[in-house]
Amino acid sequence: MRTLIFSFLTFLSFSALCQEIQADSAELENLRQYPKKNILPVRRPVVQLAPVQISESDLRLKINYWKSWTSFGINMNQAVFSDNWSSGGVNSIAFGAQINYKTEYNKGDKNYVSEIILQYGKLKNKGQLQRKTNDRLYWDNKVALKLSKNWSFFGSLNFESQFDNGFSYKKDSDGEEIPTLISRFMSPGYLTESLGFEYKKGKSFWLRIGTGTAKQTFVLDKDLYLTNPKNFGVTPGQNFRNELAFQLVTNFEKEIMPNMNLKSRYSMFANYEKLGNVDQRLDISLAAKVNKVINVTVAGIALYDDDVTSNIQSSQTLSLGVVFKMPR
Repeated sequence: MRTLIFSFLTFLSFSALCQEIQADSAELENLRQYPKKNILPVRRPVVQLAPVQISESDLRLKINYWKSWTSFGINMNQAVFSDNWSSGGVNSIAFGAQINYKTEYNKGDKNYVSEIILQYGKLKNKGQLQRKTNDRLYWDNKVALKLSKNWSFFGSLNFESQFDNGFSYKKDSDGEEIPTLISRFMSPGYLTESLGFEYKKGKSFWLRIGTGTAKQTFVLDKDLYLTNPKNFGVTPGQNFRNELAFQLVTNFEKEIMPNMNLKSRYSMFANYEKLGNVDQRLDISLAAKVNKVINVTVAGIALYDDDVTSNIQSSQTLSLGVVFKMPR
C-alpha cells in the first residue's frame, strides 16, 4: 500500500514539473525577437582605377610592323568532241597558274611595299601547236616617307619580263604551222626606277607621280631583231637601252559587292625625248568568290607601246579555278 502511494505522488510531482517547463518555454518563446531584414544600411565600396606606368622592357612585348599576303590560283579547262559531232568543234586543253605575294612594312611615317606577280598559262588545240595564254614575271618595290595625311615622297624599283619563249604562227603551203620566235626571257626585260610623290587615300586607291623616272630595256638575244624588226626599241646589235621619262601609276582595288572584288591598275610612261608617243597599260580584273577556294575571274589588258607595234594590243580571259589565300 505504501509503495502504491509513493508511486502516485512521484507521478504527480513529475507532471507538475513538466507543466512548469512548458510554461517557461512558452514565456521564452514570446520574449524572442528576430531582427528585420536590411535593418542596417550597407555602403558599397567605391573602386577607383588609376593608370600604372610600366616600361616596355618589363612587358617584353614584340611589335610586328610587317604584314604579308599570299595567294595561289590554278585553273584548267578541257573540251572533247566525237568525230561525228554535228555542230563541229576542236578538242582542246588549257592550263593556267598565278602566284601573288605582297608584303608591307609600316612604322611611323615610313612605309615599304613589295609585290610579286607570277602568271603562266598554256593552250593546246588539236591540230595546232601549243600557245601561251599568259606569261608574266613582275616585281615591284616602293619606299615612302609620309609628308602629310595623304601625300608621301616615294622611290620605287620594279622589274618585268616573261618566263617562256614567245612565238608568232604562220602556215606553210601544206597547212602546217610554222612558229617564229619573237620574244623570250629578258628579251625584253624592263627595269624601272622612279622618284616622286604618292597620293594615298584609304586602302582602295593610290596614285604615284614619278617626276624623275628612268627605264632600262634589255634584249639579251642580239639576233631577235631578225624576226622582230622593232627589237623593242633597242638598236639592233645592242642589248640595252636607257630612257628618262615622266611616269604616272594608279591602282584601285575594292570589294564592290559581297564576295566580288574589282582591281584595276593604269600606268603611263612618257619619254622626255618623244612626248608624242606615250606608253600606256591598263589592267582590269573582276573576281567573284563562289566559295572559300573557287573563284571566277574576268580579266582584261589594253597596252600601247610604240616600240613593239603601232597598234593597241589587248587580251581578255575568263577563268574558273581554285584560289588559296594566306592568311584567310
